[in-house]
Amino acid sequence: MKITSKKINTFMFFKLPLAWWGGVRVKSITETSCIVKIKHRWINQNPFRSMFWAAQGMAAEMSTGALVTKAISESGKKVSMLVLQQKGVFTKKATGRVRFECHDGGLVKEAIEKSAATGEGQVIIMKSVGYNTEGVSVSNFEFEWTLKVK
Repeated sequence: MKITSKKINTFMFFKLPLAWWGGVRVKSITETSCIVKIKHRWINQNPFRSMFWAAQGMAAEMSTGALVTKAISESGKKVSMLVLQQKGVFTKKATGRVRFECHDGGLVKEAIEKSAATGEGQVIIMKSVGYNTEGVSVSNFEFEWTLKVK
């Protein structure tokens, strides 16, 4: 099955409703990059009138997880995937529309190939950066994924 932004957004509605209702939407996905957008709204705000850190985290994780899902689908192999750790740094108040970008899709493909060759799980760290409409970074996330070909 070809993984597209529309298919991921539909999947999110049924399987990740908290992210969908919170406004997380995949805007584009390629083999190497994924862009996810989220808009600051009443449902995802904190008491300080900015976007709640967890809403930003959902969008950031989606930008990495969608790349992992796409690479697994394209590999044709059964692969287990799990986030081991997550780190977030917040550099500016997140308001308005925020765009999360991850450009680490190549790491996933390499990890799947290495796991298939060695039979061992592989750990990769994928970065996602959130930008406001002015192009200023508002948050930076790192997700440590483990991948193992079954």
